[in-house]
Amino acid sequence: MPGLIVAIDGPAGSGKSSVSRLVAGRLRLPHLDTGGYYRAATLAALRAGVDPGDAEGILRVLGDYEISSRDGLTTLGAEIVESAIRGPEVTAAVSRVSAHPEVRAVLVEKQREWVVARGGSGVVEGRDIGSVVFPEAPVKIFLTADEEERARRRARERGEDPAEHLEAIRRRDAIDGSRLASPMTVAEDAVVLDTTSLSIGEVVQRVVDLAEALQV
Repeated sequence: MPGLIVAIDGPAGSGKSSVSRLVAGRLRLPHLDTGGYYRAATLAALRAGVDPGDAEGILRVLGDYEISSRDGLTTLGAEIVESAIRGPEVTAAVSRVSAHPEVRAVLVEKQREWVVARGGSGVVEGRDIGSVVFPEAPVKIFLTADEEERARRRARERGEDPAEHLEAIRRRDAIDGSRLASPMTVAEDAVVLDTTSLSIGEVVQRVVDLAEALQV
């Protein structure tokens, strides 16, 4: 499917990462997790001792590294950092880093370059893909689910208590939805899928059906 971009947005715990990878496999398209770019930038800043609120400092650090994705794994320079960027320290700081317009502008350009280098096709997941990064994407999906279900999913992934994740999800939603730069929002032409009571397989099939309909 040359030249096909499938944009999948949604809040934490909505299922977008699992769904995006499976959709990419079904459609034989490259997959890009843009959230990994912001986490990698956060990791780089923390390692350099830069405060997550210091946009200029973060940009200086980013000038020393190339952030990308290789075989589905986020890279910081030559280092694969997929495990490191999922740790609690990065998770606690990534919302502050991703709120800087200047930082987002740099990383959005890198994300676009990644897709262009792969023939202009890909399944791209994030929070502003359909609204900002690829507003021209022919397939735009916004996944959502109720807060309690999203907290349960995150807790199952980590073997933890859902109550520990509910407040964190509410806080992340508030930050992502209210930031001035590229807030998380539903693109006007996006298809909204509530995944609360749907299996991953059901969600994947709906997205694949939408993409394949464009090829008829």
